[in-house]
This record gives sequence, structure tokens and C-alpha cells, in this order.
Amino acid sequence: MSDTSARVTVRILEKEYQISCPPEERAALLDSAEFLNARMREIRDGGKVIGLDRIAVIAALNMANELLRIRQSDTHLESEVGGRLRILRERVESALEKGQQLEL
Repeated sequence: MSDTSARVTVRILEKEYQISCPPEERAALLDSAEFLNARMREIRDGGKVIGLDRIAVIAALNMANELLRIRQSDTHLESEVGGRLRILRERVESALEKGQQLEL
């Protein structure tokens, strides 16, 4: 990571924010700001939430919920794949011990 920071201007709900970030993270920051802006617009345009602070909190809660669901799904998938790999490794080790050719 670089010691130098660049100032990046992002626009979220017609408001500009100056943010410092390393040059190599600029594209990710702009993508994140664009994603957040789209989510906040959806909430605002839905008309049920009023006020920038409330819109920001609802957007943050929605994105945090999605992140936690993805993490939980990834954990379940890792566990499943780990179990399958363990079974496959045991079959390979058993076949090697017996000197047999393994049929996959």
C-alpha cells in the first residue's frame, strides 16, 4: 500500500464528499460510492423514508444484512466443500495404502 493519498470527490444524493484514499483504491472507492448512491436513491424514491440520515442508515442496514447473508452462505459452502475434500483425501490415502488404482 502506498503512503500517498489522493483526494477523490464522490457524489451521493446530490451531495459531494471529499475522501482521501490511496491511488490504488480509487476505482474501488468510486464503485462503492456509485453503489451506495444507487441504493440510497432507491430508498429515497420509494418515498417511505425521509431525511438523508435515515436513508443512509436504512441503506447501511440493508447492505450489512446482505453482507452477513453472503458470509453465512460462504461459510456453509466452505464447510460443504471441506467435507467433500476430506472424503476425497481419505479415499486417495486409502487407495495409496492398498496400492490400488483409484476410480473417481
